[in-house]
Amino acid sequence: MNFRDMAEQNESWIIEQRRYFHAHPELSFEERNTTHEIGNRLKEMGLIPHYYPDYNGLWTMIKGGKSTPDSKTIALRADIDALPVEEHTGLSFCSQNPGVMHACGHDCHIAMLLGGIRLLMAQKEQLKGNVKIIFQAAEESCHGAQYYVEHGFLDDVNAIYGVHIWGDLDAPYMNFESGPRMASCDNFRIEVEGKSAHGSTPHQGVDAILAAAHIITEIQTVVSRMNDPLNPLVITVGTINGGQRFNILADKVVMEGTTRTHSPKMRQKTEPLLRRIIENTADSMGAKATLTFEYFPAPIINDHEDLVRIARNAATKMYGTDSLKPFPKMMISEDFAYYMEKVPGVFGLVGSQNRDLGLTAKNHNDHYTVDESVLKRGAAMYAQFAYDFLEETSE
Repeated sequence: MNFRDMAEQNESWIIEQRRYFHAHPELSFEERNTTHEIGNRLKEMGLIPHYYPDYNGLWTMIKGGKSTPDSKTIALRADIDALPVEEHTGLSFCSQNPGVMHACGHDCHIAMLLGGIRLLMAQKEQLKGNVKIIFQAAEESCHGAQYYVEHGFLDDVNAIYGVHIWGDLDAPYMNFESGPRMASCDNFRIEVEGKSAHGSTPHQGVDAILAAAHIITEIQTVVSRMNDPLNPLVITVGTINGGQRFNILADKVVMEGTTRTHSPKMRQKTEPLLRRIIENTADSMGAKATLTFEYFPAPIINDHEDLVRIARNAATKMYGTDSLKPFPKMMISEDFAYYMEKVPGVFGLVGSQNRDLGLTAKNHNDHYTVDESVLKRGAAMYAQFAYDFLEETSE
């Protein structure tokens, strides 16, 4: 089955969906209208939307006409939340919600998956298994996917497929590669406690700001001296707050940051290394420091070669070998990793950059928009991958 022509025939409908959801963005955990409208589209296609009583997002199931009790189930995922960004694209369908924008391209993910569902429904009787679909809330929170995993979405799923539209990759190329693709994202908070004193008598106090400054410097030795230099690792302190007045030694400083790596092994080592350095550095200066460490998405690693092969073959079957383009692994994160920790998965990219059209802004930028001609490809890939996976695993 080749879904390319079907996607071409549905292109205007797919673009229409993207433009509606782009104009009506909602932040993480607030995607009520988005959830409702997606549910309406599913009903129009003859599907039953399943909602969650205390969480946004929804799922549905396409039961294949040739499925049996032993048939496999493939899951397809799109995320649906927007960002707290004021849009400056000048598009005729720009955000109608001030201060909120689909600056990461999740509007495109919604449209592509809806398009993919439409294609699959047209071939429903030929499917040799089931397709379970999740429209996921709160990806930008770093842990939105966790809710669905904990509430059983994957319990009857054999594998999962996901993609992200990407502003650094040229349209109309796609990317499906083995190995690490995106990094983990774990966050931390450091509280440094000192003792206030007048700035003219520092010996009578303990300067929490000075201790914090040394901590910021020392924790970078985890990257430069405790990590294999061939393994990417980032430790970033993004906020620092402390002090009462220009002439008072600060008695408390609070810092927040993130760690990112492609290595599951180094990910587990990072917290104890940070804790040792933070506590000992503060202690050496007479201060006390406390580390709170929160684990969020693991690295995205395409380590199931059969799924990568099915994805790459689906792309070349429809659009030729030139449709695939190499792309380096990145230090950003994606909570699709929560699904991949539970079942085998594959994650890819759909390019949206088009310099000839002046579309060069990147994801999370207030001018970010996409070459809409790629949306049909993303839709066709959802359908082709699901169809081919079920064909192959039914044998």
